[in-house]
Amino acid sequence: MKYQNKTWFERAIFLSWYCSKADCKFCLMSTLRPFIKNPKKAKRHPASILAEALLCKILGWKIEFLSGGYESYTKKELLSLIKNIYKIYKKKLWLNIGVLDEKTLMLFKPYIIGVTGAVECINPRLHDYLCPSKPLDEIISMFKVCDKLGLKKSITIIIGLGETIEDFSLLKKFIAKHKLDKITFYALNPHPNTIFKKGPDPLYYAEWIRKTRQAFPELEIVAGSWVNRLDEISLLLKAGANGITKFPAIKLFSTEYAHKIEEQAELAGRKFIGTLTKLPKIDIDEEVNQLDLHDDLKEKIKIKLLSYIKQMKK
Repeated sequence: MKYQNKTWFERAIFLSWYCSKADCKFCLMSTLRPFIKNPKKAKRHPASILAEALLCKILGWKIEFLSGGYESYTKKELLSLIKNIYKIYKKKLWLNIGVLDEKTLMLFKPYIIGVTGAVECINPRLHDYLCPSKPLDEIISMFKVCDKLGLKKSITIIIGLGETIEDFSLLKKFIAKHKLDKITFYALNPHPNTIFKKGPDPLYYAEWIRKTRQAFPELEIVAGSWVNRLDEISLLLKAGANGITKFPAIKLFSTEYAHKIEEQAELAGRKFIGTLTKLPKIDIDEEVNQLDLHDDLKEKIKIKLLSYIKQMKK
């Protein structure tokens, strides 16, 4: 199987810390919502986002998806960002920015490969309790539009929310029914001021990936792991994950944690594509000047890229 030979790091590029719903009981945004008085101030500066996309390209990181809360950007703002990231990264993007209608998907279609539905929990009773403002029917409706437009489909699932392994049958049916192309699993990372206190056991987490791989040999599977769970990565890869995500790769570049990820990949018998530990020589002027962007934005990207590189060299 193709996933057995290599692995890689996928970075989700976050666009904003604001979400108009913000009532998922496990989500960091639900704890931030009371403190965000002006949603516009929760948005990242475009230069920061674009510099991050350029860094992904330089270092061989896949962009997992562009992610932001509901109603954090206007469609016009999103289109501008998506187009510019596409220009930089040179590949079509996945979006994970809520449920999008057909008109919006048509607008974004030239620059995206598909969309990710934030299912999070496949058990319907738990899902309705944990994500009261994100009904599964809306995600399913979006997937039907994707089929019409020829866009790919993905979902995110968090393990450790109260589901049991018996719920895998529900996930299996969902993947098969909606003909998903990709799935991202996360081990619950409990945030302060939420109802959760503990993440899942690594063997239980890996079992979800193993059963998914057995049922769907060609499905792309990405597994999220946090800095306190890095010893489980070889287990997740052996279970059938293609790539790894949910690691603060810029902040922790070339640290013992980053080295551990690459060591875990080797332990699993995988060749690691890209790098989390070796910063290549980067000519910032050359990298940015060749971008098809206006000069003012280029200068801002250079400043932010230099800031990222300085942080990574530490």
